[in-house]
Amino acid sequence: MPHQVSIDSSDIEFTVEDEESILDAALRLGLPVPYGCKTGGCGACRARIISGDIHHVHNPRALSDSERQAGLALLCQAQPESDLHIDVQLLARDGRHQVRSVPARVDLRERLSHDVVRMVLQLPKARTFDYLPGQYVDILLRDGRRRSFSIASPPSPDNRIEMQLRHVPGGSFVSYVINEMPDCSVLRIQGPLGGFYLRDAPERPAIFIAGGTGFAPVRAMLMEALARGESKPLHLYWGVRAARDLYEDALARSWAQEHPNLRYTPVLSEPAAGDDWQGATGFVHEQVIRDFPDCSGCDVYLSGPPVLVNAAKRDLADRGLKPERTFYDAFEYAFVTWPDDENT
Repeated sequence: MPHQVSIDSSDIEFTVEDEESILDAALRLGLPVPYGCKTGGCGACRARIISGDIHHVHNPRALSDSERQAGLALLCQAQPESDLHIDVQLLARDGRHQVRSVPARVDLRERLSHDVVRMVLQLPKARTFDYLPGQYVDILLRDGRRRSFSIASPPSPDNRIEMQLRHVPGGSFVSYVINEMPDCSVLRIQGPLGGFYLRDAPERPAIFIAGGTGFAPVRAMLMEALARGESKPLHLYWGVRAARDLYEDALARSWAQEHPNLRYTPVLSEPAAGDDWQGATGFVHEQVIRDFPDCSGCDVYLSGPPVLVNAAKRDLADRGLKPERTFYDAFEYAFVTWPDDENT
């Protein structure tokens, strides 16, 4: 039977039909609920169930045990068993961040490292593509599949967005971008997607933990925050394997030099013999724990492989990090390949 869902701190109330997810009902009515993969993997549609009962249709794998115990649910997998009152962070209701599909011309491709490529897309100038730094877009492929990439730059007046693509074994789409894509090719993208963006919390320090190209959305967030004069403490931890994987190390160091409130800590898990590395080593989130044994007063932003995000959520929760102060983007589709016999 249908159930009513009301959203805390608002006058919004809507009906969820039988066997319909809360997210699908909200999107059907045009409500600006953040979401991403819609399969329970990314965590973008997290919400707190204040009252009422739900069940998850499939395993909400993006939720940690502590998040479930705190009453969090994934709206893409949650179906009501009673009327509900929920707390969810809505995006702007003015239509600026509406998900839509647009063409995008590839204006620039350049290598940032041995396995990371910078790609700059020019979007139509007739209509601004509004998004929140930290969100991502899907590149729509001809066979109906899609590849998700974080936007690595804050919004700009010229309607250009930057992406950082990592080439992995079997990753045929990025191979195509590097080796075969004609100049000025036109792709089709859909977005903005996801609930990974900087929250307005001036009283709490913000810790950013990036693994590999998880640096991309954090880059966009920090560029935006620093440009607007953010003064609260910002701590950036970037975890990679070896020094050559810190493909924008100079940029991150320049932020720390120019902004006294920002501290940058690169962490290598397997330094190469020739790195002569004198900095932090090990797993990046463990370095955070060494620096912040008590995380109860912080906001934490996590981006990168699911193994990093899940380990950090678990271990930082043991150090007092509250689930509602944990924001993350797990690169759930980082290793989805693209058919070799298809072109965009």
